[in-house]
Amino acid sequence: MISKNIICLIVICILFSIGHSGIAQVANDTRYYETYPDHIIGRLYLSRKYTAVKIRDNVENQDYLFSPNTTLNHGVGATYKFATLNLAYGFDILNPDRGQGETKYLDLQVHAYPKNFILDMFGQFYSGYHLSPQGFAAPPSENFYVSPDMVVTKIGAFGQYLFNGDKLSLRASFLQNEWQKRSAGSFLVGFEMYGGRVMSDSTLLPVNVVEDPARNFRTLRFFNFGPNAGYAYTLVIKKHWFVTTSATMNLNFGYSMLEGQLDRNTEWGIRPNMFLRAFAGYNSDKWSINANYVYNEVRFANNQQFSNSIMTGNYRLNFIYRFQPGPQSKRYLKVIDDIAD
Repeated sequence: MISKNIICLIVICILFSIGHSGIAQVANDTRYYETYPDHIIGRLYLSRKYTAVKIRDNVENQDYLFSPNTTLNHGVGATYKFATLNLAYGFDILNPDRGQGETKYLDLQVHAYPKNFILDMFGQFYSGYHLSPQGFAAPPSENFYVSPDMVVTKIGAFGQYLFNGDKLSLRASFLQNEWQKRSAGSFLVGFEMYGGRVMSDSTLLPVNVVEDPARNFRTLRFFNFGPNAGYAYTLVIKKHWFVTTSATMNLNFGYSMLEGQLDRNTEWGIRPNMFLRAFAGYNSDKWSINANYVYNEVRFANNQQFSNSIMTGNYRLNFIYRFQPGPQSKRYLKVIDDIAD
């Protein structure tokens, strides 16, 4: 099941990348941002991804925040035209053991910014979680309550139209293969959909905290879809310093299903989703240093007095250097040039 989802996601990502090369050829207003179509964008970076689950028990007025123990990764990468390759590894020195248990995960996130569009794809497969904050519901000798058999799957797609793509470049903030020189903003409209499940071999909530064991459950399934709208703005200070923010709200329609030991219950409803992006740093003709954060919260239809959601995040610190490839490198890049043309 997972392998089919992964293959599908990779195919879609390739199509998005190839499609972007054609869209990006449309002329932009060079007074606002400059493009570097023939440059290699080299990068060193630190990054962390996560997919957390929040379960809100409205009867007992209790929140349960399940977080994965994902690694802080150090990586290198490069972008040339539409093609990007990043290689990263979570070194032990960056990831000390804090008693949060082990998380096995495959987290596929695609955040693409072709001219006039924002495209995001999610394929997340996690196993092994712990409860936050430290000490909540934990055994006396442990720092955290650990749920090693908790499994989370989330598949999703998000798309938006950027009305002012001639003057606002989100690629300048996220990929750094463009340079935003003047402040600009744009309204955004689009559509999104998500589906997935959260499950455990026994029960999801710790039995030593839940007052009514009959309300506990072991499986949560969800699906929702709907339109979205938002606004993005880049503030440029003295041509080089920039702060970019983007906020989107969505009213989604969908269902959530809770399955306990003896029964299951499905509810349909309308709930708001949220998608936030923030970028800040320094950009110039040759190099850039910046930090960025992408946050996506998907909320499910209320079910049996539970309000549940999945929160996905990706934050990075980038050190960027742009340069033109030499004659030898151009020979190896010819395949990409032919596709882009």
